[in-house]
Amino acid sequence: MRTHSLTALLFLAVLSAGLTNHSFAQTDGHRATAIESTFPVLDQIVKAYAEKNHLPGFTFGLVVDGRLVHTYSLGYTDIDKKTLVTTQSVFRIASMTKSFTAMAILKLRDDGKLQLDDLVEKYIPEMKGQHYLTSDAAPATIRNLLTHAAGFPEDNPWGDRQLAVSDNEMLAMIKKGISFSNVPGIAYEYSNMGFAMLDYIIKKVSGQTYEKYITSNILLPLGMTHTYWNYKEVPPNQLAHGYSWLNGNWVEQPLLGDGAYGAMGGMITTMGDFSKYLQLHLAAWPPRSDKETGPVKRSSLREMHHAWNLGTFDPNYKYPSGRGCPVLLAYGYGLNYTKDCEQRVIVGHSGGLPGFGSNWRILPDYGIGVIAFSNLTYAPASTFNMQAIDTIITLAKLQPIPVPVSPVLNKRKNQLIKLLPQWNDAAATGIFAANFFMDYFPDELKKEATAIFDAAGKIIQVDDFVATNNLRGSFLMEGEKANIQISFTLTPENPALIQEYHIKLVEKVLK
Repeated sequence: MRTHSLTALLFLAVLSAGLTNHSFAQTDGHRATAIESTFPVLDQIVKAYAEKNHLPGFTFGLVVDGRLVHTYSLGYTDIDKKTLVTTQSVFRIASMTKSFTAMAILKLRDDGKLQLDDLVEKYIPEMKGQHYLTSDAAPATIRNLLTHAAGFPEDNPWGDRQLAVSDNEMLAMIKKGISFSNVPGIAYEYSNMGFAMLDYIIKKVSGQTYEKYITSNILLPLGMTHTYWNYKEVPPNQLAHGYSWLNGNWVEQPLLGDGAYGAMGGMITTMGDFSKYLQLHLAAWPPRSDKETGPVKRSSLREMHHAWNLGTFDPNYKYPSGRGCPVLLAYGYGLNYTKDCEQRVIVGHSGGLPGFGSNWRILPDYGIGVIAFSNLTYAPASTFNMQAIDTIITLAKLQPIPVPVSPVLNKRKNQLIKLLPQWNDAAATGIFAANFFMDYFPDELKKEATAIFDAAGKIIQVDDFVATNNLRGSFLMEGEKANIQISFTLTPENPALIQEYHIKLVEKVLK
């Protein structure tokens, strides 16, 4: 496929392709149909991406509202045997493993076995007496390891080749002395070694290897029964072999063993299994009072998703479509965090090892996530997934899932409407905070509101409240000639009172 004509072909695919029959949990029919209409486009993107990047094999999955709703696979897991890629094919996912390690640490924290601000040397005595860059440097903590802020240097690709070293070899290296690039706690720098240390901490605290702890406490409760640590345990007809593209040919790469660095990149899994893990992360949103059903608390998952360590701001970022959109990059606990120019928060992680490249991303505010596995060395799967996300949201015209409107917001909305535009006896209503009439003056409020209502004409209807959070938001009053937007913020008192208020005229939007 010629890349310069790809965009046109993809949009034609949407118009010409028939829709497949998928069901979507917790979605309305329009949203489900709109998302389904993007499937042919996504499949065309997969084909073009695989061809352009010389991928031996590739599999893609889309999760919507708790279900794996669409997959597309192509190519081979074993070129010599011409074994086709399927959703049951087992791929090494490399650094996508890191979030499992972070989740295990948080579970141990939640169980009272450790604290995130514990010094690393408490569990790895070889860290004592390290020569930090300055005498005023604070010793590294578990939290520093989780967020790549321990002061270690970026260690790709060296770290990839440490996958199978033993604990004793790793400890001997630490005891000999670490070369630091920063003092702990002040900068982001990606460290595979840091996650190998978390592996050892899991072992010391739980009394189990990290493989056994993660398998028993995370994988099996999620039903991830086709996920492995040692490639020798994978059924041969399901195992994806890894390749590099050299001089116009695929060259098979030796599969790496499992050792002390496995917690940074050793997991091997299927699309079906990993989609269950992705569903767990999406299910953490929004915060709510439902019964906990996952192996880790929803609040701990949201903690993983938070931007704890700022990376960079890229004002020149462009989506693969070419659309410019500045992005903020940060790191959570074992997870990358991105916020783009449209305020879309994207959480996930890439993985890359000799022979493999992978990526997963979720958009908690949209209820969707994407997964991509390939058996090509450092395949740029993150680029593909960003294109997939942007395509789905743009073509399906998705909007963020609305924030639930609290009863007090609706109550104050209705009380405020009764006062407009005259503001008669407003102070006597008791719905305004102590500051309100010191910051807003009744005569000016009446003058402003009356002019706006006159310009809007007869009010036809009042729209539903749109919440920003539990105590803030806005709503529209639709007029014959124009609309009125009213926003307000409530105080932290109980009951919450109106402390801030704004009203403005907005143009009518054709529906």
